[in-house]
Amino acid sequence: MNHHASRIADLFGSRSGTLLVACTMAGDPDYATSMRIIQEMIDAGADMIELVMPHSDPVADGPVMQEAVSRALDAGMNTDRFFSLISEIRKGSGTPLVVLTYANIVIQRGVEQFYRDAANAGVDGVAVADVPLEESGPFVAAARNARIEPILFVSRTTSKDRLEKILSAAGGFIYLVAAMGVTGTRDGIPEETLVCLREVKDRTGIPVVPGFGISGPEHIRTYADSGADGVIVGSALVQEIAQQVKLGCDPVSKVGGRVRRLKSGCIIDR
Repeated sequence: MNHHASRIADLFGSRSGTLLVACTMAGDPDYATSMRIIQEMIDAGADMIELVMPHSDPVADGPVMQEAVSRALDAGMNTDRFFSLISEIRKGSGTPLVVLTYANIVIQRGVEQFYRDAANAGVDGVAVADVPLEESGPFVAAARNARIEPILFVSRTTSKDRLEKILSAAGGFIYLVAAMGVTGTRDGIPEETLVCLREVKDRTGIPVVPGFGISGPEHIRTYADSGADGVIVGSALVQEIAQQVKLGCDPVSKVGGRVRRLKSGCIIDR
């Protein structure tokens, strides 16, 4: 059993500013390189790692992440190897690890079994991208049973009534979908998203962490100024991996450099 579901709570409780959640596709571009990338992200200052499980129909993901899915699957990534990867990372790191996955993967393994396996590997939280609130009960219950945080999504289109129900079921942190549509980098931040962030913060003590469309330190500073407890950056990092792979270069150091630049946007409390 995983007795460390409090790693996320401990991190947010001890934070000295806005946290950086660095996201990558597990197994991209291959198992060994992915392992090195994740370790480099941690060494470069990422406070938490979000690992996306490669899925053949990633409905929430844009082109950058879809290409990463193809690279990872082509290199042999599957659910068993995914959990092995996490186990290896966990041996050398206490950094919180969050999984972003899809319902089919969880159901195929068996909902309870999936969360037990995740806990045994060292996972701290799981977000299932395509499960709406109405169908989230079994997933949330299985997460709680395994002492894993059930991370749920809200967006600026979430009604107040629905928001209250989500807040009552969620654990770890609230994943604020900061840009409408699929994952991918964006130029600006919609004012409506910042308003939504402040409204959610007013309604809960659970940390609120925007993701989708965040690609640079200036984005992070804007969210930090609006009260975000952390930010999730994925596509910008995965794009760096893709560029290096296409050049025939090792992506690890470039990803580390990008994480350090992103970290510079995280406002530190004085």
